[in-house]
Amino acid sequence: MASERIPLVAYLVLEPEPHLVAQQCVRCGARFFDRRNACGSCGGRDFEPAPVAVTGHLRAFSIVHRAAPGVTAPFVSAIVEAGDGTTVRANLVEVPPDPAEIQLGMPVRLVTYPAGTDSEGTECIAFGFAPVSA
Repeated sequence: MASERIPLVAYLVLEPEPHLVAQQCVRCGARFFDRRNACGSCGGRDFEPAPVAVTGHLRAFSIVHRAAPGVTAPFVSAIVEAGDGTTVRANLVEVPPDPAEIQLGMPVRLVTYPAGTDSEGTECIAFGFAPVSA
């Protein structure tokens, strides 16, 4: 069992329930992940944290057949529109990498999973989106 769990990216919050937190421009409301010096939409320089909805729908996907060494392929790279309108790039998980199994517009939900464990037992947690069961 892991002694500690840490998120793979700073905008993934694990507790109390896993969710993402974007940086929202105070001036225009555009949302971005990770630190920004200025808003790409309006040039504003002030941002505030904004929790991102954990459900949404699939806007686009690509099945990746060639990946970096150590990355299992094929996998599904996706763009998800969260329920609050935030666009998130992530892998689509818990579905075969087969176009017949994936539908644009399908409802999805945020899920987390272990990405690896270091020699001290610290577990790194990644996120993706999985289809919502009907």
